[in-house]
Amino acid sequence: MRVVLDANVLVSAAISTGPPRQIVAAWIDGRFELVASPTLLGELRDVLTGPKLRPWVAPALAHEFVDGLAEGAVMLDDSDQPRPVSPDADDDYLLELGRAAAADYLVSGDRHLLGLADRTPSVLTPRQFLDRLAP
Repeated sequence: MRVVLDANVLVSAAISTGPPRQIVAAWIDGRFELVASPTLLGELRDVLTGPKLRPWVAPALAHEFVDGLAEGAVMLDDSDQPRPVSPDADDDYLLELGRAAAADYLVSGDRHLLGLADRTPSVLTPRQFLDRLAP
């Protein structure tokens, strides 16, 4: 199974416990393929190394986390022109990445993405994805 994790899910995995961290642990255990792109990892790196999260994540750990994702994920190039789909145009690259990767799911906490019905890939919350991942 191929999955795109939104940067907000990955940030949550890095700074707290709960479903996002369980999802990353499941990926590490080989339960699904993670799909990423330079834009996704760049967004993640920017957020994790920014001043807002410094109390929770040391910059060196943030870089190590992102580098580990880049090494283990299926990396795809970003689309030059993602099709507009989401009410938030900044999210369109994630949907395009999911389509290009033939991903089964896009996991996000973003209400703009979660509000999209009948999309390919299906957009799930972290909890919904964990429920589907359960044996």
